[in-house]
Amino acid sequence: MTKTVLITGASSGIGEGMAREFAARGYNLALAARRLESLEQLAGELTKQFSGIRIETLKLDVTDVVAVQKAIPSVAKIFGKLDVVVANAGIGGGGAIGSDKFDEDVAIMQTNVIGAMATIDSSVKLFKEQGEGHLVGIASVAAFRGLPHASAYCASKAAISTYMDALQLELHHSPINVTCLYPGYIDTPINNKMKNRPFLIDVEKGSRIIVNLIEKKVKKSTVPVMPWNIVGRLLKVLPNSLLAGRA
Repeated sequence: MTKTVLITGASSGIGEGMAREFAARGYNLALAARRLESLEQLAGELTKQFSGIRIETLKLDVTDVVAVQKAIPSVAKIFGKLDVVVANAGIGGGGAIGSDKFDEDVAIMQTNVIGAMATIDSSVKLFKEQGEGHLVGIASVAAFRGLPHASAYCASKAAISTYMDALQLELHHSPINVTCLYPGYIDTPINNKMKNRPFLIDVEKGSRIIVNLIEKKVKKSTVPVMPWNIVGRLLKVLPNSLLAGRA
């Protein structure tokens, strides 16, 4: 039986990359994002390329909690069920603390934390009703350490990492699978203006690795696994003097 995956933030970046990879593997797709026109263009392209799958698009702003709570069960009803939900929607931006960019920091927290939590909470409720399902949260290697000029983004991803830790404990004895992934630098619009992007990989490779890990139902993993599995551990213990920015 064909599986169905819902991806938030599917109009660009990793979300779009995952949509392409899942489609190539024969999944039905529910694609959600704020930019409906981009979603419909992607859906049209994938439908022509992979005629055997079904694709539905949904305009959704994950910061609208009520809309998210309605959308998840609605999409499940359209397809009959949802097998996988990927809480992927996220934004970057912000800057140094105290640099008059607090409005950007607030937007980051609303999307990356509240939006992701709303998606996860609503999906888990659905999966409990279904009796099965697989919830995937997209964190980041930025969750491993607060870094200068990226405080809000790092904090948002650390929050989701901790939230997913709690969820894995809550669902440990249930038939619901929980995966938290920590991508490194994947070449997408969220980071393509940064001067330094160590261990950069393209979105096709990153998406392929992510979908492989999801299909393996791993609990946690960096993306790619190496070298970020080691670098992530080092980030937690490196002295401040090596990481500190200049005020």
